[in-house]
Amino acid sequence: MVISRVVAESLGLSPNEARIYEALVEHGESGVSEIALFGNIHRRNAYDAIHRLVEKGLCFPILSAGENKYNAVDPDKLVELLSENSERLLKVLPELKKKFAARVAPEEAYIYRGLEGQKNIWRDVLRVGEDSYFIGAKGGWFDPLLAHSNEAFFKEANRKKIKFIQLFDYEVKDQLSDFPDYFPGKLEYRFLDKKYSTDSGIHIFGDYVVTYTGLHIKKLAEDLTFFVIHSKNLAESYRIWFWSMWDSAIPPKSLKR
Repeated sequence: MVISRVVAESLGLSPNEARIYEALVEHGESGVSEIALFGNIHRRNAYDAIHRLVEKGLCFPILSAGENKYNAVDPDKLVELLSENSERLLKVLPELKKKFAARVAPEEAYIYRGLEGQKNIWRDVLRVGEDSYFIGAKGGWFDPLLAHSNEAFFKEANRKKIKFIQLFDYEVKDQLSDFPDYFPGKLEYRFLDKKYSTDSGIHIFGDYVVTYTGLHIKKLAEDLTFFVIHSKNLAESYRIWFWSMWDSAIPPKSLKR
């Protein structure tokens, strides 16, 4: 299918509706039995889905003395449908955000996983809008698989004037020839001593502490786990420890190549 499940859901279409619309686009004017066959759908389910598509303006009936037939409207209608759904979402989004903010507990712990987990972390950073601190940074945010999301994140972070204060692993300077030129945000950084290099990291922002496992130079493991703790007191403690480590870390100009 050209119309994937995710795309169909964003358009407000059920899987059957998506299959039937696509079948009508491909085959043109068809009866219910033919449509059911094209879409590999039970005839009764096809009939119900067709009527929903008619209500949504994505197909239209062709009346005849025998069995009515149906045809699809121009696919540009999908763009219009998506726009309408986006407008509906934008209307309810402020109230949803208000309810979300109200229910966030003062202290909680949870887990994110994989690249989608990193995108969730970035959304949290932007929502909080405060400076970001990182211990054991390795440029993992610049994994090529995150390129598009990375660009959008830093664009919004720069708009919000979020500063990134990072303690990088020693190896970053040696293995990233373009460091720190590739970093598109407001950056202050130092390097940890080589004997303190690990494959983990700690990210602190606002009232959040995120512990990473499975970090590599400019790459995040696909099974990466993020342990997220929301606690104002703990985050403040981690920032104090961060500055203690910062004072003994290696400034960029002092690092010998």
